[in-house]
Amino acid sequence: MTLEQHVRDIPGHWIGGTTSTETAPRLDIVSPLDGAVVATAPLGTAADVDRAVRAARAALPGWSATAPAERARILERLADELQARQEDIAQAVTSEIGAPISLARAAHAGFPVLVTRAIASLADEVGWREEVGNSVIVREPVGVVGALTPWNFPLQQVVTKVVPAILAGNTVVLKPAESAPLTAPILAEAAQAAGLPDGVLNIVYGLGGVVGEAISRHPDIDMVSFTGSTAVGRQVMIAASDSLKRVALELGGKAANIVLPDADLDHALSETLAYGWTNSGQACGAWTRLLVPADRHDEAVTRLVELAADYTVGDPWDETTRIGPLASEAHWERVNRYLEQGVDDGLDLVYGGPGRVPGLEAGAFIRPTIFAGVDPASRLAQEEIFGPVLVVIPYGTEDEAVEIANGTVYGLTAAVFGEPEHALAVAGRLEVGQVYVNGATFNPLAPFGGRKQSGGGREMGRAGVEEFTELKAVQR
Repeated sequence: MTLEQHVRDIPGHWIGGTTSTETAPRLDIVSPLDGAVVATAPLGTAADVDRAVRAARAALPGWSATAPAERARILERLADELQARQEDIAQAVTSEIGAPISLARAAHAGFPVLVTRAIASLADEVGWREEVGNSVIVREPVGVVGALTPWNFPLQQVVTKVVPAILAGNTVVLKPAESAPLTAPILAEAAQAAGLPDGVLNIVYGLGGVVGEAISRHPDIDMVSFTGSTAVGRQVMIAASDSLKRVALELGGKAANIVLPDADLDHALSETLAYGWTNSGQACGAWTRLLVPADRHDEAVTRLVELAADYTVGDPWDETTRIGPLASEAHWERVNRYLEQGVDDGLDLVYGGPGRVPGLEAGAFIRPTIFAGVDPASRLAQEEIFGPVLVVIPYGTEDEAVEIANGTVYGLTAAVFGEPEHALAVAGRLEVGQVYVNGATFNPLAPFGGRKQSGGGREMGRAGVEEFTELKAVQR
């Protein structure tokens, strides 16, 4: 059953507090469930970006002079407005990326409210002004921020950039993902209702190669914050280098979950699938490598196959579905090539595999897949697949497990299961931005970001707000 009555076309870009009305080429937003066009959005140009930057620049003096406490109050109202629109948000996300409606309500619509409230609560904790000896150290807004966001968590990824940037006193030009823009106008409507001044948030829709490139290169944008693939992150850095603007990157990941010998194995395996296959595995922090003691490998695989049977693949509008389609047919083809590669490489396929899901051939549905006894140097253990694909890697010693976990170009997230103090000690050896110990819950007040080729910026928490500030030392 489809509930798409809340989804609507995006009439124009959001610039200076108004929706543009000029005629422009349109982009179809396609449902991965059946390939149907669910809405259309304008295809922006470099000229549209320039108009948005001028609006943001004009709004900057007034907004940057607003007291942080007042900015926080507006963001608290924004959280209220987003909460009132959660059903619209959930239905938009299910329509455009195929997320199961239950997940869309709980995470895609719920997390942005949670994160917005958490960031607003930090207004008094950021070190806006500190005295050090005969100096006054002040944090000032960077200026105009360009935000480039991905399709996998459309509104959540926007909020983790836009909200801290605004709290820090910046104005923003946002380009949402071209294939998943339908929550952006809901955000604009909510922001206006919350009392955000015109021009503080501007939205230009369109293609990354046009709008994203124009934002990255624009000489009057002071900072670009990008979330997406490592390959595109490099392109953003190159484009931004024209004006030497600051760049914050949140890129790919290949998270390892180390199960120590003293871990509760069943709990670790259950959490592995929950963190690895939620959102159809389309998350940069998904746990995609399971490292288990070699003498418990077969036991772990047997139990994983049993647990995997609970991950029903189906219509995302069905309340009982746990895994919907991948976000697009093109992404299905990419993930399926990895599954075929695993089979061609002779990996031990114990669950799922390449090909269409029986009975769901019309959509971008992929079979959740598990490969066992995987060589940690293999492609499937090294490259980000971005789908519900788990590789199980046996290890001998704890040092070997840490070496395997650190042995990729990525350094975003990881997990450790074991006796608490033991697990914390191992967590301290991992080259990542955040580690989950024994399935700990998400904390919106903690910084999120990576190391190595996962990028180096931080989002959320106090560090996420300070990411969008400049330091000035005034000697007196």
